[in-house]
Parts: sequence; C-alpha cells; structure tokens
Amino acid sequence: MLWYFLAPAIGFVIDMLVGDPPGFPHIVIFIGKYISLLEKLFRRVFPEGEASERFAGGLLWIIVVVTFTGVSALILWMCGVISPWLRLAVESFLCWQVIAARSLRNESMTVYKALESGDIERSRHAVSMIVGRDTESLDEAAVTRAAVETVAENTSDGVVAPLLFLAIGGAPLGILYKAVNTMDSMLGYIDPPYKNIGFVPAKADDIFNFIPARASAFLMLAAGWFLRMDVKNGWQVFRRDRYNHASPNSAQTESVCAGLLRLRLAGDAWYHGILHKKEFIGDALRPIEHEDIPRTCRLMYLTAFFALLVCSFIRLLIMA
Repeated sequence: MLWYFLAPAIGFVIDMLVGDPPGFPHIVIFIGKYISLLEKLFRRVFPEGEASERFAGGLLWIIVVVTFTGVSALILWMCGVISPWLRLAVESFLCWQVIAARSLRNESMTVYKALESGDIERSRHAVSMIVGRDTESLDEAAVTRAAVETVAENTSDGVVAPLLFLAIGGAPLGILYKAVNTMDSMLGYIDPPYKNIGFVPAKADDIFNFIPARASAFLMLAAGWFLRMDVKNGWQVFRRDRYNHASPNSAQTESVCAGLLRLRLAGDAWYHGILHKKEFIGDALRPIEHEDIPRTCRLMYLTAFFALLVCSFIRLLIMA
C-alpha cells in the first residue's frame, strides 16, 4: 500500500519543482477538448430551450466524469497488476497533473513582473490569461487586484481541493474533481449561451467545493499566522464577507486573503462586455500594491503545505 500513501505527496513535490512545463501534455487539455467536443455535439442534437439545454449539460457532466474517472482507475489497476512500483510512478504523475500551485504562482508572478516594468498593456494581457473578466480597460490597481483575487480563490480550487480528493480516493478521485472544476470553468457562466447548458456543471462544482473551500479558508488563516499577517482582521473579514460572491465558495478564501492583507477586493467587473455588479470583500485599510501579488503567492504556498500535511494524515487514517 506504499503507493497509496506516497503518490499525492510525490505529485505535490513534482508540482512545486516543475509546475506545468510549456508544451508538456496535461490532463486538463484533454478534459477541455473532450468537453468542447461533447458541447458541440449536444448543441446539434438537443433543441434550444431551458429544459433541453439543462438536460444536455447534465448528460455532458455525467459522461465526462465517468470517462476520465473510469479510464484513470483502469490504467492504475493495470499498472498495479504489472508492478506496484509502476502504479506508484503512474499515480504520482496523475496526482501532479491535478495540482496547480506552481503554475498559479508562475502565472500571477508574470503579471507582477509586467506591472513592475510599467507596461500596462503587457500587464493586462498577462492577467487576462488567469481571469475570466474583461481586462482591456483595467488600471494598475485593478490588474493587481485581479491577480490577488485569482490566487486567493484558486488556492482552494487549484491546490487544497485536489489534495483533499486525492487523499480520499487517490488519483481517480482527484481527476474526477479536476473534470468537475474544468467543466465549471468552461461552461458555468450565467450569461448566454452557457446559462442553461452550464447549469448542472456550475451547481455540481458548488457541491464538490463546499467543504474544500471552507477547509482552505481555515488553513489560509493558519498560514497567515505563520507569515505574521493580520489574522484577527482575516478572521473578522472571513466571518463578515465570506458569502459576498455569487458562488457560495469563491469568497471563502478571498475574504481571508483580503483580511490578512488588509485590502478591499472584488467589486463590479465586466465579463464578455456585460457589467456584473458585485459586492466588495474586505476593507481598504491600505492601498493595494504590486507586492501584494508575491505576498499572496507565499500565502498560497504555505496553505498548500498545510493542506499536504492534513491530507497525508487523512491517507494514514484511511490506510489504518
């Protein structure tokens, strides 16, 4: 059972060391292409209309989840038949594929470097790679805020949640979560043409992230204490603003981060040319600055390390 305990930890270490090398095949790419293929097919097969499109989205969700979870479980079973060490190697690789701490840090630091260079156009382009909102008219403060928000929110979606699912069910459950999260990212919008077909993927993502988002918030508070941030304010803002978001989960870690850094995040944003009214998260106890991006990355990394410790303990309990 050595592979059962070690694989998530090895995958975590690989992610910390190399992240997602450019051009290297990644499971999210395959998941995304599969989702796009099914979406195009179902839009041709199913007629327009709320009920029909929601059914299509639900069917798409089931097919994607069953396909990738089943295939990964089958591959690992076959590897285990050949050798437990081969299974350990393959499962460690798959665990690495579902964790995104290093890539999240690299993408946000690209924004930071562009801001530091004074090139606002390059900054806007860099942040457009990691956010869904329109970035063409963002000023420096808005670009910085968008990067901080993304790292804070994805500390749960991209790091802690995958580790929790890996701890419970190994790589197959981790890949299941990644498929759920990818479907929400691609289809879970409230505006046409995704409002109906993305209904089930969005709601499923809310359910899958309910516990991880809250666990991430508490782990982030612990990380903030070690980093000597304003934990008292982080706790107060978390309690007050953790539901100041359309998603029941996204503001859990955003509120903690805003409080720890003594910043005001969120607020109105444009998506695909449509203004979305949003509540603020946190208080503007000081102006946001470029250095808040690397600060948030350090907070994310330490939160990830605590999550790994917790998940390793969970794995030990399951093995006992």
